[in-house]
Amino acid sequence: MVILKNIPRILSPELLSVLSRMGHGDTIVLADANFPSASVCKQGPELVRADGHGIPALLGAILKLLPLDTYVPAPAALMDLVPNDKARGLKTPVWDEYKKLMNAAEGKEIKVNMIERFEFYEVAKKAFAVVATGEGALYGNIILTKGVLPAEEQ
Repeated sequence: MVILKNIPRILSPELLSVLSRMGHGDTIVLADANFPSASVCKQGPELVRADGHGIPALLGAILKLLPLDTYVPAPAALMDLVPNDKARGLKTPVWDEYKKLMNAAEGKEIKVNMIERFEFYEVAKKAFAVVATGEGALYGNIILTKGVLPAEEQ
């Protein structure tokens, strides 16, 4: 891999290519280890492998390069707990980590949409890409919507 300045090393050339080819409004799924990435990608999204990496580290690196969409109410989405997991009080501390990373990257509070499990899969099938990670946290999946760079930042 060619070493470039200011590019986080966790971002593979393949993932950098995907991020650069995405346009305003395109979405990318950061999928946990349990997510059916390969079968979802049979529906159209590109599959990018990031095995062995957790989503918080990837998310932090991606947010250094990818602007979140400011033209939508919520530029990020999480897979909501299924009723059984809600009833037993399953905790999802990784969500707080994601929110902290997004808020820090954007310099403001980022709104997050909660999507029912099977609807999340349908939304993921329309994504530009799915990044299959080694994230072990339950409900660790997140969808990001790419925004625009103002002319002065280009």
